Amino acid sequence: MPSDAIERYHSLLNDQVAADTAAELYARLRPQGLYFGDRPLCTVLRPHFYLLEHWDYLKRETEILLEAFQRAHEACMKDANLRAQLDLEPYEEALFNVDIGTAVPWTTSRLDSFFQAAEEQLYFVEYNAETPAGMGYEDALSELFMTLEPMKQFLEYYAVQSMPMSGKLLAVLMRGYKDWGGHGIPQVAIVDWGHVPTLNEHAIIQRFFERHGMKVILADPRGLEYRNNQLWAGNFRIDVIYKRVLCSELIHQMGLENPIVQAIRDKKVYMTNSFSAKLMAKKASLALMSDEQNGHLFDVRQQAAIDAHIPWTRRVTERKTVFHGQDIDLLPFIADNRDRFVLKPNDEYGGKGVVIGWEASTEDWNATIRQAVNGDSYVVQERVNVIYRDFPAYINGKLDISSRFVDANPYVFDGHTVHGCLTRLSSVALLNVTAGGGSVVPTFLLQKRG
Repeated sequence: MPSDAIERYHSLLNDQVAADTAAELYARLRPQGLYFGDRPLCTVLRPHFYLLEHWDYLKRETEILLEAFQRAHEACMKDANLRAQLDLEPYEEALFNVDIGTAVPWTTSRLDSFFQAAEEQLYFVEYNAETPAGMGYEDALSELFMTLEPMKQFLEYYAVQSMPMSGKLLAVLMRGYKDWGGHGIPQVAIVDWGHVPTLNEHAIIQRFFERHGMKVILADPRGLEYRNNQLWAGNFRIDVIYKRVLCSELIHQMGLENPIVQAIRDKKVYMTNSFSAKLMAKKASLALMSDEQNGHLFDVRQQAAIDAHIPWTRRVTERKTVFHGQDIDLLPFIADNRDRFVLKPNDEYGGKGVVIGWEASTEDWNATIRQAVNGDSYVVQERVNVIYRDFPAYINGKLDISSRFVDANPYVFDGHTVHGCLTRLSSVALLNVTAGGGSVVPTFLLQKRG
């Protein structure tokens, strides 16, 4: 990490500067939609920085790993026995092939990781392959921070580069629509439930699209209608669905014959991301990738990236497997070594249901293992070292510089190209804003002047 740059930035702050900067920041968060539900999205006064060479490493290694995810996805589409390792629900089996013919199942996605830049230690713990959030938030925060006084002064010492993503999002959306067979300028619906706390971000994306000549609507799935071979939100014809609603919630609440599925099945609307994107969105996709029984799926380069960057992950089931060269009986091994592992539901988000072994009691840990064995789909993942960094905030009338957990979540476009990054901070081990705490900060690339 660029420790010199961080020290320089912090040297520009004192109690008064922190007070003035915090006042300006908080005054502008709500008008710009930078709230998550009723909570301010950013609560600190410094962005997250990467030196260019560190970002290049993250980008390069991530893109190699994406080749492996693509190969795993293609294999699962063809092989029902391999798909069984993902613990798909019946509706997922019914839907994953509806949109076969679209070249790229992920218009956008996001890999969530912990990155110790100086040591080049990079561990991906989840693949948000279905509905990656945060691009609009990151873009708006980047623009806001560039106008704050400490950043203006910091620019005297460092060249700072943001990585705006809304334009990339619009470009891949339009390219996907054209590849699907669409013509002209489509009308776009950003589809999600009307009560979700991320509606502010949807509105940020909507405004960006509209500034670039698009007709865009925010639409709740319950308000859609499939009639006359077209999908409608009231009198608004939908050509493209920028899908932010989760497939699991859509199907569980509205069934398999909802208007969205009907329109996609009849090829009357283009949706991103496709239903088949759900295959790699399962937590079990990392288990499939890292399991010794699936090594034949990948070439030497891809396998090296998996070994280096995906922590040991397995579906929680009664079986024998290998843990770093050691033959183990999975269930008793993870029961006896909870301080080395995390348990995660296969198909949840926002940190829901995650049990952190070194923070859990023996009783809670073992109860979750039993729950997994008795029918709920879970994965167990090896503990990785989380990253701590100092961030300044204005607390109780003073500048406070305190250590926080920080993650690195690069965005992926067209399934293979990395651009931009979601950075989350937290004072607890579970880094997830949806879980009820933490902060999002903008992410910048740095070069020292002179």
